[in-house]
Amino acid sequence: MNRIFGWTGKILKIDLTEGSFETVRPEKPVYEKYIGGKGLGGYFMLPHAHLHWQSPEIPLMFMTGPLVGTGAPTSGRISVITKSPLTGTIGDASAGGKFGTEMKRAGWDGIIITGKAPSMSMVRIKESTVEILSASHLKGKRTDETMALLNDGASKAVIGPAAENGVLFSVIAFDSDSFAGRNGAGLVMADKNLKCIEITGTGEVAVYDTPELKKAREDIFRLAAASPVLKGELGISEYGTGTLYDLIRSRRMIPADNFRATFFPGAEKLNAFHYKEKYTPSKTGCAGCHILCKKRGSDKRAIPEYETMSHFTALIGNRDIELVMEANRICNEAGMDTISAASTIACYMEIEGLSPDKIDILKLLQEIASSSGEGKLLKEGSMKYAALKGHPEISMSVKGLELPAYDPRGAYGMALAYATSTRGGCHLRAYPVSHEILRKPVATDRFTFSGKARIVKIAEDMNAVVDSLTACRFIFFAASLEEYARALSAVTGVQYTGHDLFKAGERIYYTDRIFNFLNGFTSADDDLPLRFFSMEGSSGEGTDIPPLNRGEFLKTRERYYRVRGLTENGLPVKEKCMELGIEWNL
Repeated sequence: MNRIFGWTGKILKIDLTEGSFETVRPEKPVYEKYIGGKGLGGYFMLPHAHLHWQSPEIPLMFMTGPLVGTGAPTSGRISVITKSPLTGTIGDASAGGKFGTEMKRAGWDGIIITGKAPSMSMVRIKESTVEILSASHLKGKRTDETMALLNDGASKAVIGPAAENGVLFSVIAFDSDSFAGRNGAGLVMADKNLKCIEITGTGEVAVYDTPELKKAREDIFRLAAASPVLKGELGISEYGTGTLYDLIRSRRMIPADNFRATFFPGAEKLNAFHYKEKYTPSKTGCAGCHILCKKRGSDKRAIPEYETMSHFTALIGNRDIELVMEANRICNEAGMDTISAASTIACYMEIEGLSPDKIDILKLLQEIASSSGEGKLLKEGSMKYAALKGHPEISMSVKGLELPAYDPRGAYGMALAYATSTRGGCHLRAYPVSHEILRKPVATDRFTFSGKARIVKIAEDMNAVVDSLTACRFIFFAASLEEYARALSAVTGVQYTGHDLFKAGERIYYTDRIFNFLNGFTSADDDLPLRFFSMEGSSGEGTDIPPLNRGEFLKTRERYYRVRGLTENGLPVKEKCMELGIEWNL
């Protein structure tokens, strides 16, 4: 390969079964088409779609983007890609910290791990030196305990006891404050007998045009500074994602009582302001980020994200924010996804007819993490638990992934986005709440399906690019793909426009649809729990929250399939693959 900029041109492939490693050098056109991060991971994942997630040959991938390690704003993230144990779909997640930056400085665009170590192991990477070492002394330890026993100067990716005990929604923790949550990537790591990865690097990332990158950077910073959502006195920089709590509550779309209600009396005392008042948090964030959305209390505990705040209060009927803090701590240290944990508990409470005062939430979380007591069943997630109990309709999930903290009856674009998400019930594949609630970039009526098919498709394509650049989604409340196309062109020397990036995003997302198709997913899986079509939300204060109109939902899904280039059953087609340059024979 001729000299390249931004990318290193090298991916580290480790075989834990053989205890060996090699360097993979993708052709430059692969980089140009799939960018990095999620896109590059999906490209390498597709040939393995037929494998069970426990197959030693299933890859667990850590991929950076071309902007990582440069001066491009908010570009220090990492994408983790594998096959989801929880859903059977493509399983990817974006995480922060400094792992991606250290990887690029060590000379790698990504790490692909296959095989299974004979006993609990760790991988240590220093520049181009790779060691596979015993981690028997770390077995069973919490994420924070494992972090403390590793090299202080290194970046770390670790799993906790939840993954070792078979929790299907276990996560990978990065550098204490960030997590590759959802989909159960931690369990894949545990199944490979890999407790942690430690990485350090000192190299520099080559940039094609530094002055042009500086101009693009200044434009992005200027837009961010002018954004009330990001930098306003009530914005994400000040309060973290918890700033959304009051906004979603006031719109009467906060999921309560396992999505049987959309309003939670007393929630006004459970918002981000009260966490700030009680725990006096300081700001922290990912490497290379100026937004600093993470918050840590004076007692060093992490302040919960919005979804955690919401689900551990309204969804389960709790009004004690100290319980939320402790639930968040237990999940983080055990290595569990907070959304799925809380949703599974809410499902359990409804099936068993338990009120909040009849259940010990913290004990239940510990039982899930240790696979003991009720946790032996709940560790499977709400879909499997509800099916086992004969009430599959009570699992509030899509494709087996529990829904986050936006009730779809209060934002119809979110209803479609949940259904079409390739990794299951997820708010991050598309985020129409940006239009419907935050009014960015264009305000739309939240109580209509009109126009939502195209909005969701465009948002999915954009977010696929964001996760491939491994930039932060929050910056796109202010900047656009046009600014990031300038930054990417300056870094790589490959000329991109915003349109080029949208096309890459479409290619990347369509690759996900192909992966799911090869695993048997159809339009039957692009659907919502029937509760949302039969039960009204909590109307009041001049706002009506009726059930979703199923006929309108299905018509909108059909329109989405047309604009996405899928069949009427939601399946990919050869002609669209050819148009997008996806080399796959359907």
